Order: sequence, then structure tokens, then C-alpha cells
Amino acid sequence: MQVPAAVPTLATAGPDAPPGALAEALARQRAAYVADPVAAWPQRAGRLVRLQALLREEGEALATALDADYGGRSRVETANYELFPARKAVRHALRHGRRWMRPRRPWADWWALPGRCELRPQPLGVVGVVAPWNYPLLLTVGPLIDALVAGNRVMLKLPEQVPQFSAALAAAVARRFAPDEVLAVQGGPDVAAAFSALAFDHLLFTGSTAVGRRVMAAASAHLTPVTLELGGKSPAIVLADADLPQAVHRLLSGKFVNAGQTCIAPDTVLVDLRLRDAFVAEAQRQAHTLWPDPARHAEHTRVLNLAQWLRLQAWQDEAEAAGARAVPLGAPSTTPLPERLMRPTLLLDAPDHTRVMQEEVFGPLLPVVAVDGLEGAIAWVNARPRPLALYLFTASAAAREAVLTRTHSGGVTVGDTLLHIGQENLPFGGIGASGLGAYHGEAGFRTFSHFKPVFHQSRWALTRHVGPPHGPLSGWLAALVMRLGG
Repeated sequence: MQVPAAVPTLATAGPDAPPGALAEALARQRAAYVADPVAAWPQRAGRLVRLQALLREEGEALATALDADYGGRSRVETANYELFPARKAVRHALRHGRRWMRPRRPWADWWALPGRCELRPQPLGVVGVVAPWNYPLLLTVGPLIDALVAGNRVMLKLPEQVPQFSAALAAAVARRFAPDEVLAVQGGPDVAAAFSALAFDHLLFTGSTAVGRRVMAAASAHLTPVTLELGGKSPAIVLADADLPQAVHRLLSGKFVNAGQTCIAPDTVLVDLRLRDAFVAEAQRQAHTLWPDPARHAEHTRVLNLAQWLRLQAWQDEAEAAGARAVPLGAPSTTPLPERLMRPTLLLDAPDHTRVMQEEVFGPLLPVVAVDGLEGAIAWVNARPRPLALYLFTASAAAREAVLTRTHSGGVTVGDTLLHIGQENLPFGGIGASGLGAYHGEAGFRTFSHFKPVFHQSRWALTRHVGPPHGPLSGWLAALVMRLGG
């Protein structure tokens, strides 16, 4: 379709969208859905192609805006961890979406033959997406792709913590989509609360567990189904038989990305007590390369804002005051660190009651806990809320099977970190306190579709002999059914 050059949207009306305007926007999208509830594949593909063009043509401008919001956000990280996976997800949806749309035809039960069954995927209607600030492009566009390939209309609540990025993305969306297709909304906490209380057909939220509870409570007023992508303390287990240099390199690489501000970042390292000192020494050695002197290397991402930086500093101070030992990592700095650039730091022996051990860190602090081998690691994981991710480094197939079987987490990467989130053929989501539901690829198509069960009765069906009035034939049929299948 042809989209006007300047489509009026809530995003262009100012930084805060009035709650009444949100309800009106939802009503317009729902009316558009009712007028065209099927959204045939050419329409869905056309929307995905426009989104693909947005990522290709606006990617540099969005990275620039994000860099400005952070006061320093690595362009390489934005490219590798936001633009690349988003563009890959669009290609995947375009390649497979038509097949996902086809009705499934499971077998009917034997007694219902020659009738037949059908599962018919239908768009839900209007989907709401509340995006976070840490990966605002990927975690906005990822759910948007899945909702569009499923044939839905979408309203996006962009994160107010990165205002330049949100303004740039809202304008890019408005240039390519009519407001009754995709609408990007800006605004602060009041707008987010009003947005979450709208009567969407599905609401996806990415953020903290505490806010996720409030979102779920708001959605419950309309019985709106929710997908919650939350967080938690994702552990990394390093057993005694692990390839230590490789494990340390991959673990620190996953932790250092985006200054540790990643929902699935390794949050705590559980290392075999026989290996702890060697682990710390190896981390110190490798970090000189992984986190070079900021005076000579501009590609360090900063902590988002002063409030986050002060929080992290307070948590480190609390842990040290309680007896933890801080081990700074990275190359020595020849000049004072720039504002909000925080040196990665291991925290050893932090007591359990400290906040760095109780809450998701979301920054470049990494607690290290010595555990008594495999059993100690499993016991530590199972004594805490179920995490969004778990990472395992071991050479033992038996240990891998034990951890995978006896622990629960939203997802797992074995032998590395973060990579399970990038697999379009794996769902991404949490469990328990770390989230509810999942998306990505076909799993996302299913999340944003209703698979309507349909039974097609045959003209030759015997059911006319089963209902009243009950005579000898219906009695005989009842006895036969009980004998064969009861």
C-alpha cells in the first residue's frame, strides 16, 4: 500500500501520548482489523518488506541516536546484537511465513471418522508491545516481526529512557506504516501504565520482574493474554573439567556486551571451588584484551544514565562493606574513566543478603561463587527463582545431561553465552519469575495467532444413530465404542 509522507501519529504529537488518544488509536486499529481480519500473505509480506527496508535504510541513524542516548554506545554492538538479528528475523519470517499460515490437519479420533479435524491459524487482532531501553531496536522489532507475520495490527510503546532513539524509530515507523497498521507511541511511566491497561488482544512486555507484575495486573482487567520477558539472576556454571581459557573468554564476552545491561547476561558465575583462583587469574589475564584502555579504544558502551551508575556503585560498595573482594578487570586506564563508563569487576565472596546477590545486576559487576562441583551448582540454581538463562561449561556429557534435566531456566546455551536468543528455530522466553510465554520465529507466530480448532462432520457420520431416541442400534454402537476404545 501507499503510505502518506506525513502520517499523523501519537509519536509526532509530542513526547507524551494522552491516555484518551491511546484508546482512540486502539479503536482505529481494531476497526481496521475487523474490516480485514484475514490479512492474506501478500499483505503480511508487504508489511515485512517495509520493515526490512526500515532496518536497512534507517539502521545507521538509529545507531547514532542510541549512541547519543547512552553517551557512548558501541556501534559494533548495535550492529551485531540489534541490527543483524532483527534483519535476520525478518528474512526468516518472509521465508517461512506462508507455510506457517497453512491450516494443520490432525487426524480425527477413530470413532469420529470419516469426519476430519483442522487447526486454522488466525490473527489475534491488535497486539501491544512494550519495549525496554537496553536493546530497544531488537526488542521492539523482534516482537513486531512475529506479530506482523501472524497478520496482526501492532501498537508499540517505545522506551522513554532513550528518547532520541525512540523519536527516530517512531518517525521511521510513521513514514512506512499507516497508523492502523503499526503505531509507535512515546511517553513516560504514565503513558506506559495507560498503554498496558488497554484492551489489547495480546500484550508483550520486556523489562523487570517488578514492572512485569504491574503490567500483568493491568492487563488482567480485560483478561488480556500476556507474554512477559523479564530477567533474573542467570547463572553460568564452570565445572572443573571445563576448557578454562575458552570458558572465561566466552563468559566475559557475554558479560561485557552492552556494559552488562543485557537481560540474559551471565549474572553470577558458579565455579568449582577447586578452580576459583585459576578462574579469577584467567579472567584478569584475558580482560586486558577484552576491555582495552578506554583512552585508546572508543568502542566501550557506558551505563545508560547516572541513576543506573549510582545504583551499581552502591551495590558494589554494599558488597565490599559486607566482606566481598572486588577484582577490577580490563587494561589499566591512562586517563580518568569517562562519565558513566564502569570498569568490569568480579565480586568474590559477596554475602547472600547483599543486593548484588539478591537482584539482577544489569551492569558490569559479576559475582563469583565457589561451589562444590556439579551437585553444588545444581543445588545453588534450584534454591533460587528460575532464571531467564543458564550457561554451562563442562566437557562431561553426563554433567550436561544432569544440569539440563535437573534445573529449570528460560533457555540454555552450552559452551557459550547469549547465543540461544539468536536462534530463530528456538523460542525465547522465561519461566516462573523470569517470564511467561515465548516468541521468535514460528514460536512467535504461534504466540500471536489463535489456532482455531475446527471439526468437519461427514454426511456419512453415524452420530445420528447415537442421539435420542435411544433404540437398539444406539445401544449396540455405545457398547462397540466402549469395547474398542473405552
